[in-house]
Amino acid sequence: MKLLELFIASSKPVVETLLITSVGFYLALDRVNLLGPDARKHLNNIVFYVFSPSLIGSRLADSVTYESLVKMWFMPVNVMLTFIIGSLLGWIVIVITKPPSHLRGLIISSCASGNLGTMPLIIIPAICKEKGGPFGDAESCEKYGMGYVTLSMTQMGTVYSWTYIYNLMRVLSNSPVETQHSVESNYNSCKVPLISSKEEEEEDNHNKVGRWEKLKQRVVSLSEKVDLASIFAPATIAAIIALVIGLITPLRNLLIGTVAPLRVVQDSLTLLGDGAIPAMTLIMGGNLLKGLTMSSGITSSGITKFSIIGVLVARYILLPISGVLIVRGAYKLDLVTSEPLYQFVLLLQYAVPPAMNLGTMTQLFGSGESECSVIMLWTYSLASISLTLWPTFFMWLVA
Repeated sequence: MKLLELFIASSKPVVETLLITSVGFYLALDRVNLLGPDARKHLNNIVFYVFSPSLIGSRLADSVTYESLVKMWFMPVNVMLTFIIGSLLGWIVIVITKPPSHLRGLIISSCASGNLGTMPLIIIPAICKEKGGPFGDAESCEKYGMGYVTLSMTQMGTVYSWTYIYNLMRVLSNSPVETQHSVESNYNSCKVPLISSKEEEEEDNHNKVGRWEKLKQRVVSLSEKVDLASIFAPATIAAIIALVIGLITPLRNLLIGTVAPLRVVQDSLTLLGDGAIPAMTLIMGGNLLKGLTMSSGITSSGITKFSIIGVLVARYILLPISGVLIVRGAYKLDLVTSEPLYQFVLLLQYAVPPAMNLGTMTQLFGSGESECSVIMLWTYSLASISLTLWPTFFMWLVA
């Protein structure tokens, strides 16, 4: 395909997203009030418990095999690299812009955690349906492309978000208090005890027991603070079930395929899953309304325009450039197959806007909610440009 044709192909899903997002934005207005906070909450629950698991289960079970799973071994490594590089870029943004201490975790997380679910789920099918696309026939492209996306969305994106990002935001939001405690602890450790050697030996034994108890307490505390319910969300459970069905041949022949005896189950899940993308996009449009109301007072909300610019540069310029170097380098080293669609999905993981679940995390911590809404407004507003230009370049690169 020519460069202009690639640009048109990559701009179509962005235009579709903007149109549906604008509908959600309009329905969330006070004078319309069809998609207010309560309505979005209920619709989000339906997406969380019904639509997303159905979409992921039906798409993943249909596309995954043992051979394809072996071929995709680099994908979890790639997703992990997006989090690591994004965290480093976020730390640079903090050093340069010097935001308030309670916003450091939010800024690093905005740079590190990408939307590996909604945006790729919208982009991949739209690009695959384009006639004469770079990824072959539309049916095979959508089948395997959605398999790649659902696997990265559930198995890696969700786990990394609710382990690494969740605890990163928790630790950094409490860092002033923890720093004070560490200083006091260091001061106490510098005191010289005026005791005999025998007493010192007994105290050493006591300290060893004490350290072991403290270690056990820290492990228990960490396990309590990690939200296992969010890691093993319905979408993740659906992905695990889909992997089992896809990898076990008797189960696959029973449920998957045009001649499968129980194919009606697969067809029903596919029908339910088709509602996930429009519902998630409507919710995203409604959520951006909150960011618009907050953006009128960026300074008063605690986050400066320089911090927002830093997040935009990190997510939409530096991170995609890093992705190009990593994915193409992995291809040159034979770590990644030559399949264009697989490489495109790997590259796309570096160019998406921040994950929407950051808003949920800020609500859990009760800190940075308005600032998160402002960051989401600006990043998702400019995503229409980023997700047109970068996918055009990615398709040209891998085709």
